[in-house]
Amino acid sequence: MASIIEVKGKWRAQVRRRGQPVYTRTFATKAAAERWARQVEVDIDRGQLAPGSPGAAASRVVTLADLIKTYRELRDQARPISDSSTEHYTLNHLEHHLGARDVLRLNAQDLVGYCSARKDEGAGPYTCNMDIGKLGTVLRYAALARKLTLPDVVGQARPLLSHLGLIGGGGKRERRPTEDELQRLVDYLQAQHGPAFADVVRFAVLTAMRRGEIVRLRWADVDEAKRLVLVRDRKHPRRKLGNDEWIPLLGDAWTLLQSQPRDGELIFPLHEQTLSKYFRWACQALAIPDLHFHDLRHEGTSRLFEVGYEVQQVALVTGHKSWNQLRRYTQLRPEDLHR
Repeated sequence: MASIIEVKGKWRAQVRRRGQPVYTRTFATKAAAERWARQVEVDIDRGQLAPGSPGAAASRVVTLADLIKTYRELRDQARPISDSSTEHYTLNHLEHHLGARDVLRLNAQDLVGYCSARKDEGAGPYTCNMDIGKLGTVLRYAALARKLTLPDVVGQARPLLSHLGLIGGGGKRERRPTEDELQRLVDYLQAQHGPAFADVVRFAVLTAMRRGEIVRLRWADVDEAKRLVLVRDRKHPRRKLGNDEWIPLLGDAWTLLQSQPRDGELIFPLHEQTLSKYFRWACQALAIPDLHFHDLRHEGTSRLFEVGYEVQQVALVTGHKSWNQLRRYTQLRPEDLHR
């Protein structure tokens, strides 16, 4: 039986078994506390939560808290998550609301409940979309590390979350895709339209190039020795033609370019409008809200700053002529300054 108690202007919900509190949460409103308590009781009755302490579930099932711990350990080996970062707090929210859930039984309604609870806490659709994207990343990588095969609960839940208005885009044009969204787009385009469309999405993020620039790249304009590619007639505030620029292909961008088949003059022989259409259809099919192909240029630019390049260096890649122009394409995450 659950008890709902007001404590210093907030509402504490306790779910009891055999007279002992086993799950406790505090909410801003009584309605949110009651909704959470009802859900926990239903989950216990269904066997989705252990009827003892939250830690007791680990002996019977693999919980989301277990996978979050695994994900943090994986990140510690490559790029540790700062305790003051947005990602750290997102993982805390996921663990707080869903940590006791058995990952094999996690379902779309669990994610609806999560986003509803976050909405009660003041989180908007954009924040919830970022949270769900991070959940997808955790499930993808931690499950691989633990050799688990999990249902794609994030993919299943996205259409419903979008329909209910629980996930959505931001108020102004500062949209950056999550790692999970990018992986889903690449996988979908690969399966539906072939590797070339998937590779263009990856290349756009790695190089911060515009859609039209990518589909015009030619093998004849690749400098193999210097790992450069010539972008012809690049967009310029004053010149329409003749603004050719050599662009460095950093890291995986060079590897990805080299993996393309050399069947003709163009490196990515795709039609610009077809690329936009397939990208839009993929976002609709995957219920990824408010994402445009041009946002990949914003993502690529932001990543260059986040790994430590300076303004002048980033401009060599993106082609911007001033900081005022470049700043519009940069949506930095404050937590990345710790790196």
